Amino acid sequence: MMEYKPVPTVVPRTNFDAAADSQELRAAMRGLGTDEQQIIDVLSTRNNAQRQQIAAAYAAEFERDLIEDLKGELGGKFEDVIVALMAPPIEYLCTQLRAAMAGMGTQEGTLVEILCTKNSEEMQQIVQAYEEQYQRPLAEQMCSETSGYFRRLLTLIVTGVRDDLDTPIDEQLAREQAAQLYAAGEAKLGTDEEVFNRIMAHASFPQLRLVFEAYKELSGQTMEQAIKHEMDDELHEAMMAIVECVQSPAAFFANRLYKAMNGAGTDDATLIRIIVCRSEIDLESIKREFERIYNRTLHSAIADVSMSLREWLSETSGDYKRALTALLGGA
Repeated sequence: MMEYKPVPTVVPRTNFDAAADSQELRAAMRGLGTDEQQIIDVLSTRNNAQRQQIAAAYAAEFERDLIEDLKGELGGKFEDVIVALMAPPIEYLCTQLRAAMAGMGTQEGTLVEILCTKNSEEMQQIVQAYEEQYQRPLAEQMCSETSGYFRRLLTLIVTGVRDDLDTPIDEQLAREQAAQLYAAGEAKLGTDEEVFNRIMAHASFPQLRLVFEAYKELSGQTMEQAIKHEMDDELHEAMMAIVECVQSPAAFFANRLYKAMNGAGTDDATLIRIIVCRSEIDLESIKREFERIYNRTLHSAIADVSMSLREWLSETSGDYKRALTALLGGA
């Protein structure tokens, strides 16, 4: 199995000048009308650290809050993209987790996408930031919104039991873990979900890669096939997310994007979250996987996204798609 090498679409701007960018953004919002394209051109071609510097320069120069000014000038999903770009990445993920658990019902797919795809260091950052932002432990709120073995798996992940990336991989241990998974699933009537939870939540992603290879040698089936036979509902979705991210994060997110855009309506929150969050990590890799799997470019898929009548009639509908496309970089 090849080692995954992520390629981003957004990288730090060379010859970066935060003061000049802040002046440009102010000019784009001053007077009658707003130059939305200029806002896109600036913010989609700087990385998040540079955007934070622009916000600081803007506040120092104009004694105004850049995000509040952007909110005042923009609207609809376009505003959502721009505000997401301006938020520090971990802070933004925390707001997304909070939104997924707010109100009636829980967006389990969002919890899975964010929590099951993170390594131990990233998970620690999210847990710390979440409690700082909302004065409530993430694990505590999550436990009140989920149930069963799905809740147990997410709780294990959130409480930080996964091995660090620098933990040495162990081939003998991988064979033992594969045997434990086989005994807990295919080799018996019923499924011992606790064994699956323990191994999938504790082992590092590089270790899990070895486990999955050992499992196929032992059983003749892939881990995806085993999970399909043994689990359903949210636990199945969570386990599959872990397996897919261990094998190819780009393919996992390409599939998530496809599902967000496929069908009668568009899951705009997921579309925005993935494109914004992965732009500095592996969005170029995701683009390539999307085209390989679905035989069309991600650019063309976004151009064809369906919109609600209200959004379609708004003046910002074209800006929304242009912003997402700008973050994709070259076709």
